[in-house]
Amino acid sequence: MVIARNSDIPLLLQSISGRIIYAFLMLLLAFLSTTSVQAHANDAHMNLRQTQLFNKNWQYLQHHTTDVNVALAQKNWQSVELPHSWNTTDSIDPLPGYRRSASWYRTSLTPATKQRRILHFEGANMRSSVYVNGHLAGEHVGGYLGFDIELTPWLLQENVNEILVRVDNSYNPNLIPSQKADFVLFGGITRDVWLKTLPDTFLQQLEVSTSQVQTGKPGTEFSITINSTNLERRTLILKSKILAPDNSEVALNQQSIEFESQLQTFQIKMPNIFNPELWSVDSPKLYRLQAAIYDKEGNLLDQIDERFGYRWFEMRPHQGFFLNGKKLLIRGTHRHEEIAGKGSAMSNEQHRADMQQIKAMGANFVRLAHYPQDPEIYHAADELGLILWDELPWVRGGKGGKEWEYNTERYLKQQIKQNYNHPSIAFWSLGNEMDWEEDFPGGGSPEIVTPYLRKLNALVKMLDKSRLTTLRKYPPGADIVDAYSPSIWMGWYGGAYGQYGDALAATMKQYPHFIHMEYGGSSHVGRHTESPIGQNGFNEMQVSAQDAMNQAGTTSIANASDWNESYIVDLFDWHLKLSESTPGFAGNAQWAFRDFATPLRPENPIPYVNQKGLLTRDGKPKDAYYVFASYWSDTPFCYIMSKTWTKRQGSKNGRPVRVYCNTNTAELFLNGQSLGVKKRDVTIFPAAGLVWEVPFIKGANELKVIGKIDNKVVEDNLKVEYEPTPHGKLKRVELTYSNLEDGSLLIAAEALDEDGLRVLNFNERAFFSNLTDSGFFSTHQGTPT
Repeated sequence: MVIARNSDIPLLLQSISGRIIYAFLMLLLAFLSTTSVQAHANDAHMNLRQTQLFNKNWQYLQHHTTDVNVALAQKNWQSVELPHSWNTTDSIDPLPGYRRSASWYRTSLTPATKQRRILHFEGANMRSSVYVNGHLAGEHVGGYLGFDIELTPWLLQENVNEILVRVDNSYNPNLIPSQKADFVLFGGITRDVWLKTLPDTFLQQLEVSTSQVQTGKPGTEFSITINSTNLERRTLILKSKILAPDNSEVALNQQSIEFESQLQTFQIKMPNIFNPELWSVDSPKLYRLQAAIYDKEGNLLDQIDERFGYRWFEMRPHQGFFLNGKKLLIRGTHRHEEIAGKGSAMSNEQHRADMQQIKAMGANFVRLAHYPQDPEIYHAADELGLILWDELPWVRGGKGGKEWEYNTERYLKQQIKQNYNHPSIAFWSLGNEMDWEEDFPGGGSPEIVTPYLRKLNALVKMLDKSRLTTLRKYPPGADIVDAYSPSIWMGWYGGAYGQYGDALAATMKQYPHFIHMEYGGSSHVGRHTESPIGQNGFNEMQVSAQDAMNQAGTTSIANASDWNESYIVDLFDWHLKLSESTPGFAGNAQWAFRDFATPLRPENPIPYVNQKGLLTRDGKPKDAYYVFASYWSDTPFCYIMSKTWTKRQGSKNGRPVRVYCNTNTAELFLNGQSLGVKKRDVTIFPAAGLVWEVPFIKGANELKVIGKIDNKVVEDNLKVEYEPTPHGKLKRVELTYSNLEDGSLLIAAEALDEDGLRVLNFNERAFFSNLTDSGFFSTHQGTPT
């Protein structure tokens, strides 16, 4: 039976209904699918599967006991709905650290039939133990991966069965990622849980492999595992077929198989398909492979299906990245799995919205940083046409001993097996900054790390020959993997952004299979400057590309600037101009798509938040987002920089204003009067030449831009309060408030000089406290407000 995922339900229904209607639709689809399939199985009602979302009616207990009876005896259980994390706010509150411990979840199940029942967890961080009626049903070690726990042996039919789950995210040096990683290891059942009702004999782990796609007549093979409580040797019939993107049948296969054990895997070769429709970023064509198992009398026992795609990837020395034999410039970003108000416990709608917004920006690539992510991310990438870099969470910490090795290799195998069928995955990354901040004495030395990296690379090649291996920021491993990214942060951690062209040239020469992961810098929404740091950085500073990384004790823009949006817009504008026009360059990915929580950055303007995102932590685009869209997006737009820069100062003659558009031309108006039409030219910096000297008048001004492309017209507007007199020194900070729709108050603090002019360059810290018991600060969301 095929159960529709969230990604299969029309987006309109998602936006209108939310999770309540979604759960109802899932149950309805399960019923309809079961009914349809059973009609072809001689009404063998007990022999087919059902899958239903199991997120509701859970309770949560914040208690670290390992004793299930002690947990049950507690009185302070709270009702929750999954996904859930206990680190939603404490990870970004003013206090150092966040809760790294264990908690309990519980629910109940009343089975009406004797079918097998399995709970599938899409992710629980980091170690999980599942109990049924007080019995330990199973355990899983390692966050960010899905796992199954069979409940059947401990269930009492037609009785209320109590299910408890203990989840533990406490520090364990033998688990990756290291606690020294620059992100939060959210504790909890952070992804969806599904209840599977299965027949005694069922199919699992369908892995589809394609080969020789470039010949036009690719081979298609799959492996499939049969799981059965019937241990008798018997003959079964396996029928399989491939459905094209238009749902037509293009390949069939039927064969008898001898089933001899409780768990047995079979390798099946399908007939060749000539000239299949290829999966690509512009046309993400998806095929489906359906497999069904029958007994020798012809009764259907179970069936499953998986989506896959025909495509191939290459990194050609000094030429870049190729998809299906054609050069493709990587235009990418990075994603951490979290959002304000939810932490990592995001809904499928939120996951998909991220990928849609990335695609809308014009990107074709997402690095999943620094761990496997929610299944909805992979489904969305498959459907939208986004290439994925899927990363083993070996992030800092160095290499450990035998237990660490066992956990890491098991993790890598599970990660590849879990995500194997997704055509969007082009790269298996073996790690990031692995030798930094070692957790074990000597564990970061090249003599220890490099041989183990070779072992992991060989393991990936044994498990998956169709994809590329890769790595970031470990130079001794550059020749081991198929693609490599050193660390180049020109204009942030070292150097000036004007040196990026020289850095690219030098690095492309040094590394034949170079692809650039991570560049950019931090920006704090609402901070602007009349004169941002220029392309030569501080005092014409010059450093090599290899010096452009985190440098303790070195003056850099990261540690000596106020993180204003004006500067970061220039940095990205410069980087994009070069990356879009450098021959032989594979491409790059900006770090990161959205601001995210980190325990390592208490002194940031938003404490404990990495502010390098193109979006704020609650998903609002910063100015920099529109710079990328102006280069990459196909949807016409114009954006006057900047919506948070509504008070400006300058001379009596006015000041320059820039506009970011992806249209051919743009015309800017001030108070209804045209300031002229300009033609966009991507070779001109900044803003592709869309910069006007605007003769503002004192007081209120209205800006309007009209962009035109292919007979399409778009516009943008901005109101600006202009002061032709430069402000003086800070005299006072004035507080005002306004009422918000939710009944709370927004308090604004404005720095003013003695004449009441806003002091635009004021960037010192200010501290606030609430002196009454009548209210509280709406904090701990990691957002600019």
